[in-house]
Amino acid sequence: MTVIMRTESLTRYLAGEVPVTLVSDINLEIQQGEFVVIAGPSGSGKSSLLYLLGLLDRPSSGKIWLQGEDTSAYSEDKLADIRLSQLGFVFQFHFLLPEFTALENVMLPMQRMGKLSWQLMQSRATRLLIKLGLEEQLHKLPKQLSGGQSQRVAIARALANEPFLILADEPTGNLDTASSENVQIILRELAHQHQRAVVVVTHDPNFAMMADRIIHITDGKLKEV
Repeated sequence: MTVIMRTESLTRYLAGEVPVTLVSDINLEIQQGEFVVIAGPSGSGKSSLLYLLGLLDRPSSGKIWLQGEDTSAYSEDKLADIRLSQLGFVFQFHFLLPEFTALENVMLPMQRMGKLSWQLMQSRATRLLIKLGLEEQLHKLPKQLSGGQSQRVAIARALANEPFLILADEPTGNLDTASSENVQIILRELAHQHQRAVVVVTHDPNFAMMADRIIHITDGKLKEV
C-alpha cells in the first residue's frame, strides 16, 4: 500500500526552566486506505501528536514526510496550503459557523481554495451532505441540527477539498451512543471504501474494534498493538 505519511524521531517539547515533553521519538507510517486509532489516557500526548501530523504544530526535532516529501523546511504559507488542500480535520466540537447553513459551511473550504465555480462547489457540497444522510438539512443553520447531524456536517466539510488524509480528534466526544456509532462507521468507510487514510484520536473503546491498527501512547511514547 502507498505510504501517505511517515515520521522519523518526531519529538515536541515545551521549553522552560523544566522542559515538558509532549511526544518523544515517534516513528510512524500511515498508509492509504488505513483506519488507525491512537489511544491513551488523558495527557498522554494523543492530541499533541495529531496536531503534529496535521501540520498544525511544528516538531522540536524529527521529521514528517508527506507523500514522500520532507515538510521540515516548508514555510507557514506552504503548510497552510497543504492543510487546506490535502488534509481534512474533524474535532470534538464541530466549529460550524452559526450564521451559515450546513451547505454553506461545507462550501467554505472550497471557496478558500478558489479553484471551482460556485456551481461546482455547491454540487460537491450537496453530494457530500446527501451521502452522509443530510439531504433534509442542507439549508438548516447549525442551531437547527442535532449533535450528530452537526458532526456529520463537519465531516462533509473536512472532505470538501478531497483530502487524502483525515485526522479526527475525539470526534464522538460530545455525541450520544447512536450518533457515535454512525460517525465511527462513516470514518471507517472513508478509509476502506474511499481509500483515504484516517487517523482518529479517541478515548472511545468502540473505535478500537473497527481499527485496522491501534497505537497506544503513554507519556508521549508509542506502543503499537
